[in-house]
Amino acid sequence: MNRHENGFGGSKAELVYGDGEYHVVRQGTFVVCAVTGANIPLSDLRYWHADRQEAYVDAAAALKRELELKGQE
Repeated sequence: MNRHENGFGGSKAELVYGDGEYHVVRQGTFVVCAVTGANIPLSDLRYWHADRQEAYVDAAAALKRELELKGQE
C-alpha cells in the first residue's frame, strides 16, 4: 500500500478534463470520483467526462453516472 491509498499525505489536484487528456491547474496527487467519492491517484486516472468535468474511479462508476443522468437507474 502506498501513501495515496491509505489516506496519508498527498493533496487534491485540480484538473481541466479534455477529450483524451487533462491539464493540471493545481498540483496534487489525487482527484475525487464524482460517483463514489473515492480518491483516485493521478497515476490511476483513466475515466472522466470532459463536458461535465467529472472524474470516475472506473468504467462502472462512469456508466452509473451516465445512467443516473439519463434517468435509467
